[in-house]
Amino acid sequence: MTPLQILTTIAMIASVVITATAGDILTASAMRQIGDLDVIRARRGMLGAIAAVLSNGRFGVGVVCLALSFFSLLFALSHRELSLIGPAATSLTFVTNAVAAKIFLKENVDRRRWTAALLVCVGVTLLAF
Repeated sequence: MTPLQILTTIAMIASVVITATAGDILTASAMRQIGDLDVIRARRGMLGAIAAVLSNGRFGVGVVCLALSFFSLLFALSHRELSLIGPAATSLTFVTNAVAAKIFLKENVDRRRWTAALLVCVGVTLLAF
């Protein structure tokens, strides 16, 4: 691969990872903000619960980010090998989701999840060479 192809591959993987992580964090944050859907459904019915979700701005932006991630993945797969893009994008998304959950959602990410993220990084590094 030429240096330009390497840079474009990195950019394609990064676009998938960044948009997927943003989408996951935004939708998780929106669902926390909305609250328990069973309670909302009991009070306002099924349409009320659907309206509560669809009227949340974070949820909408999160869905747009997830759609962008999907189309970025399709673009990357049409230009590079599946054996590189697939594992790199999914595993790095796992790592960035753990970091973002700790920072933005204030989740308690335990040692087992950090160990898994570290092993994923090692695996991706081995695949790259």
